[in-house]
Amino acid sequence: MPRLCKPSVRVPEYVITAAETLEFAKKVHSGKPQLPLALRLIENTGVQKRHIVQPIEKTLSHPGLTERNRIYEAESKERTPEVIEEALKNAELTARDVDAIIYVSCTGFLMPSLTAWLINHMGFRSDTRQIPIAQLGCAAGGGAINRAHDFCVAHPGSNVLIVSCELCSLCYQPEDDAIGSLLSDGLFGDAVAAAVVRGDGGIGIELERNSSYLIPHTEDWISYAVRDTGFHFQLDRRVPGTMEPLAPVLRDFTAEADWDAGNLDFYLVHAGGPRILNDLAKFLDVDRKVFRHSWATLTEYGNIASAVVLDAAYRLFETDPPMPGATGLIAGFGPGITAEMALGRWAMGGPQ
Repeated sequence: MPRLCKPSVRVPEYVITAAETLEFAKKVHSGKPQLPLALRLIENTGVQKRHIVQPIEKTLSHPGLTERNRIYEAESKERTPEVIEEALKNAELTARDVDAIIYVSCTGFLMPSLTAWLINHMGFRSDTRQIPIAQLGCAAGGGAINRAHDFCVAHPGSNVLIVSCELCSLCYQPEDDAIGSLLSDGLFGDAVAAAVVRGDGGIGIELERNSSYLIPHTEDWISYAVRDTGFHFQLDRRVPGTMEPLAPVLRDFTAEADWDAGNLDFYLVHAGGPRILNDLAKFLDVDRKVFRHSWATLTEYGNIASAVVLDAAYRLFETDPPMPGATGLIAGFGPGITAEMALGRWAMGGPQ
């Protein structure tokens, strides 16, 4: 079965702390009636710091969509190669061994996709399949793992590289002051991540099954308004409550494998915010500590969109790899409202 190997994750060098975030919010949005509530919500996220690709002074200015997208292109080309090289090394593969590249990002736009540049500049074969995913938002990390799994099942023995490049700070809109916008300004961070799903062998999570689910008629709960100034993030106040309808979906999904969603060995879940994790623990009837890797990502990096599940997976590999055969759940949540879910077992060496 296909295996998710150890990811590689990098965050930019510029750091903004929680205290600095609150001070900048007070300064930039002074006098706005919704500011006190937004400040309380930001404080309650538990995010201690975030990493961004530019100094905060540049981040807070808006040079226009053209310049922002130029920065996105330059930064993505500068930052992805190192992460990819490490992910390939973790999987004990080279660029020539990769049969498909899945590139996920919702914070900038390139055509052709960055996959074309990677193939031309990093030694991938010219017949490498390109699978860019741009509009699944935070769910795209789980979605990329699932599409890599599907590809390897359809093409036995193939290897798929996943690359996530989320530069959320490039989507900051100084004039937006709705509660959802202000909260996102204090929640999202920047990161680049990569991982390989091997068709055979390797050490990692052997992917057994995957599924997707969309909560009906919630497509406007998380969205972008695309305007002359770029992407304007829109967040409905009902989003934090989405774990109540999604928890039964996760339970049914795991039950199909004769597993218990409340009794697995590891959980790699998208850390959209503290209530998402707390509610999921409540409705799955598990200790919130089972999401410790997701909590760590949220605390240290903020919500890094599609890169969250890859960073949580990295922390699992790095700090407490399970025993062979241990069972786990991977889940990403995002616009739609969409859930991308996968089940897997920890495996080492040859096919299990």
